[in-house]
Amino acid sequence: MEQLYKIKLPEFEGPMDLLLHLIRENKVDIYDIPISLITGQYLEYIEIMKELDLEIAGEFLVMAATLIQIKSRMLLPPDEELPPEEMEDPRLELVQRLLEYQSFKDAASILKEREDERLKIFGRQPEDQEVEEVLSPETYLFDVNLFDLLAAFKKLLADAPPEMRTITRETLTVKDKMMHIVDRIENLESIRFEELFKESFTRVQLIVTFLALLELLRLGLARVYQENEFGNIWIINPQKKETAGAEQAAV
Repeated sequence: MEQLYKIKLPEFEGPMDLLLHLIRENKVDIYDIPISLITGQYLEYIEIMKELDLEIAGEFLVMAATLIQIKSRMLLPPDEELPPEEMEDPRLELVQRLLEYQSFKDAASILKEREDERLKIFGRQPEDQEVEEVLSPETYLFDVNLFDLLAAFKKLLADAPPEMRTITRETLTVKDKMMHIVDRIENLESIRFEELFKESFTRVQLIVTFLALLELLRLGLARVYQENEFGNIWIINPQKKETAGAEQAAV
């Protein structure tokens, strides 16, 4: 595919985030990672990011090599001369790194929750809580990371025909699709993620639409939330939400 648009994300989750995402998605024990399954899925995400022409940091490729090495070691027959208690699990170091990384993420999440609570007491109502009222009082929303978006996008790609067509300015561009999405959500407060892709029938159109959405998110012209872990993803129109909030405050 011809490169026409380079997407740069301000907050790009790293390989550890991707591994934790896959572990949660597959509902597997972090102490007993099915390394063959996780390695295969990790490489699939890398290929999708390459196809989308996202900037992939070198640490993603280093982790891919690490996973392949662990997978290879686990395929080797055990050393029969060593007693069972001295046989080290090839996954042990990776598991320890993941647990340490998760502990840092949990600590950061707790600090953020405390900050949100402080804002509720001393500041105005957080934007996230305002958005909850747009959908329904029972819906709990939280921000979506890149891999949640990629997971939803993978499902759309699975149903797309495997065509390879060069994108040209005359046929389809990311900038044109950005304008189309902005027009689509102009009078809406929110829209389901899948709804943005209903007019995209080919793989190329799906990719361009997804890149356009990422760029709108980066520019702050759209926001994205998820009802719950691996739940429905919603695209929020921040301008419409702010207008609704101002009108409600005036009343």
